[in-house]
Amino acid sequence: MTLTIHSEPLTARAFAPFGDVLDCSGAVDKVINAGMCDRFHDRARLDFGPAGRAGISIFRARARALPYTCDLLERHPEGSQAFIPMSEAPWRIIVAPDAGGVPGTPRAFAPAPGQGVNFLRNTWHGVLTPLAEPGLFAVIDRIGDTPNLEEHFLSDPFLLAS
Repeated sequence: MTLTIHSEPLTARAFAPFGDVLDCSGAVDKVINAGMCDRFHDRARLDFGPAGRAGISIFRARARALPYTCDLLERHPEGSQAFIPMSEAPWRIIVAPDAGGVPGTPRAFAPAPGQGVNFLRNTWHGVLTPLAEPGLFAVIDRIGDTPNLEEHFLSDPFLLAS
């Protein structure tokens, strides 16, 4: 029998074991630009390891449809990875705790428009899963010479229903 999971709302509390929610919720840290801009300061625990630096890339992912069969999870042992959508198109976030070096039971999150995430170092996560075009994301992650990608193809893929 295939495991089927459903998306839950993306909240800071629910997502905390996997990383940070990037949004402008909560109190404003500082008002800048002559009172015309609210700053929500230092929203992510960025980690690029001792042999890396921060880089900003642009990803353009093809849209997926629900239900979506997930057969691959990946993680980045050398650094965190943040995804910031460049449109308000819907997308999904798939994560799993580590279970002895392999992904454990998966969870899925449905971000609200304008929400992004920062995956902590070594967090198992699904591939970028936009549900509509254009699938554009700014990605802040580790740039370095050492390998920073571990892929795990699932022997028992699961279904993301919603």
